[in-house]
This record gives sequence, C-alpha cells and structure tokens, in this order.
Amino acid sequence: MTETETTRRAVMAGAGGAGLAVVLSACSGYGAPPAEPAPPAEPAPPGGNASPSGDAGGGSAEGLAATADIPKGGGKIFKAEKVVITQPTEGEFKAFSAICPHQKCPVGSVTNGSIVCPCHNSKFSIVDGSVQGGPAQEGLEEKPIKVDGGTIALA
Repeated sequence: MTETETTRRAVMAGAGGAGLAVVLSACSGYGAPPAEPAPPAEPAPPGGNASPSGDAGGGSAEGLAATADIPKGGGKIFKAEKVVITQPTEGEFKAFSAICPHQKCPVGSVTNGSIVCPCHNSKFSIVDGSVQGGPAQEGLEEKPIKVDGGTIALA
C-alpha cells in the first residue's frame, strides 16, 4: 500500500461516516414527543401575491409594494418574486425581471438610475431595462404591473 492509497481510503471512510452521521441525526427524533403544530397559514391576499418580499419593510396586504416604498429615480428589488420595481419619474412605475440575462444572477441594487448586477457589474436602465453597461448583451425583461391608488401589484 502506498501513502496515497491510505489517504484516499481515509478520506472515503471519513466522507461515508459523515454521511451516516447526517442520516442518523435526522432520525434521532424518533420517540420524541410530537412538535407543536404550526399555526394555520394566513389566507392569500387578493391578487394572488402570497409570497413575501425578499426585502424588509414595505409591501401591503393587497399588493407587492406601496407606491411610497419605491424611491423616485430609483427602485426596490423583491427577491422572492424575482422582480425589481422602479420609479423613473414621479408617479411612473416600471417592473423588470430581477434576474440578469448575462449569467442568470439576481440583480443586487438600484443606484444612480441603474439596476446593477453584482456578478459582473452589468447595469440596466430603470426606465426601460435596457443595457447601460457590462457584459450583458440584452436588457431585463419587463414585467406587467398594475398601480391601484397607492398599491403596486404584479398583473
């Protein structure tokens, strides 16, 4: 036996043992008293937007966001819905896919009139989602929204 074979065997045995430990720990609750049941889920709000936003704060019970939550000349990313909503000018709201077409990374910020992908620094216009710079060759897909009073919802 060479030293390399011994090391390889030791690594394989360790990996197998670690996998066994995970399986056994997952079964360790056997015989334990049942966990408290989870409270009933709240009914989905009108409009079918049951999933919460990936960002803290904002949003409303009936839509994705309040118009007041979207800064003029900027925007807000909703990670769970994979959408970014912008307000290019006062009272004008746009929505785009929050997934960069370059390599499918989620966009990370909205700054200085641009939606920015942190993976390779592609930048997209908050007005129409078009490419402003970076390796991306195509813009962000526009998403339909409806603005009703002070609420923005996916259409």
